[in-house]
Amino acid sequence: MTRIVFCASHTDPRRWIEGLARHLPDSSVTDFDPEDATPADYAVVWAPPAVLFEKQTHLKAIFNLGAGVDALTRMPNLPADVPVVRLGDAGMSVQMAEYVCHAVIRHSRELDRFEADLRCHEWRFRKPTIRAQFPVGVMGLGAIGRRVAGALATFEFPVFGWSLGAHAIPGVQCFCGSEGLAPFLRSVRILVCILPLTAATDSILNRQNLSQLKDDAYLINVARGAHLVDQDLVDLLAEGKLAGATLDVFREEPLPAGHPFWGDARIVMTPHIAARTLREDSLAQIAGKILQLERGLPIDGIVDRARGY
Repeated sequence: MTRIVFCASHTDPRRWIEGLARHLPDSSVTDFDPEDATPADYAVVWAPPAVLFEKQTHLKAIFNLGAGVDALTRMPNLPADVPVVRLGDAGMSVQMAEYVCHAVIRHSRELDRFEADLRCHEWRFRKPTIRAQFPVGVMGLGAIGRRVAGALATFEFPVFGWSLGAHAIPGVQCFCGSEGLAPFLRSVRILVCILPLTAATDSILNRQNLSQLKDDAYLINVARGAHLVDQDLVDLLAEGKLAGATLDVFREEPLPAGHPFWGDARIVMTPHIAARTLREDSLAQIAGKILQLERGLPIDGIVDRARGY
């Protein structure tokens, strides 16, 4: 019998365990117990404790409950010879596209200013938006980034994309590699970060890069908090180089009470909710891949440890 251990610190395990058992009726699915030495074949995890990999030394694969695997791959005792499998879409790309399009449109159409006017009982008109004046750049062109870029293109914004590898996306002008970063940034007024967090992308949203954006630029970060150098954003806002930002992710979550982002009306913040893992979609995806592995078939979504995603 295939044995699966579930270990996720951020959620009630019962529904996940019941769901996996429903999809895989011939398997045993249990919550991780550090006192239970029974070897498992597969682990389904999110931010697991190090003891999991000390106790479970016969795993065939580790499934990460999310698209981002940076927290998992940084664990020093993550077994090097066991495949780490990230979730594909699992319902996240459409949520991310909704969130980013909302943030882009809210800023470009000055809806925040209309809201402020109406709170003051002021009935005021503003000039219509000219979308050509708001070129949007998407950093990160994986499955989610491509969905976001395509959604923005349907609203007829000029859309640019940048990633480490080359991509071709209808309606999107794509740049790639270190040589493509500067021309990409210079083309953009609204910058959207959807990059995986790796050694190469940590702190990529820094003064040097953000200063290359068009004047009155706007930042949207829905990737990882460690992509952004917080003080650089604060300074660029104070200098007037950036007009504002929408941030869903932060270096420390929850954001500390004394952080300078609090109380700055130019920064719209949400508590890491831009795209949430949908349980049923995730269960079906994980169960399907376990069945494929048990049959000796290849699966997609295996993390390249060298690249970090």
